[in-house]
Amino acid sequence: MFVHTRTVEIEFGDCDPAGIVYYPNYFRMFDASTAHLFEAALGMKKIAWTKKFGIAGIPMVDTGASFSKPARYGDVVSIQSRVEAFKRTSFRVEHRLFHGEEEAIVAHEVRVWAERHPDNPDAIRAAPIPQDVIAAFERG
Repeated sequence: MFVHTRTVEIEFGDCDPAGIVYYPNYFRMFDASTAHLFEAALGMKKIAWTKKFGIAGIPMVDTGASFSKPARYGDVVSIQSRVEAFKRTSFRVEHRLFHGEEEAIVAHEVRVWAERHPDNPDAIRAAPIPQDVIAAFERG
């Protein structure tokens, strides 16, 4: 499966009073990493592929992480992201955050391919993931 790596510099606002990254901010970084992963695999920004495939988005339905090393203001980390598995309407993303050569966090997200509900435009529902999307990740 396709793997995308991006580099992130830890900002002052990412940190808590102890000077380490406040853990919810990692999940913000992972959310952005998922968008970058899809952008790299599909060759277009999120706004473009959501329009192309006619979806509302890819909301998260489950997440978790295991933390083994903190990051601090000014550190530069890399995040490797990949789709571990596609199901009919959902997929699981794995993120591995490295601080230097050392793996610091392993995280996951389960997301749903979501479209607007035809009977209620304020609601969304799961939709089948297009084969074109899956194929883009299998080519990598």
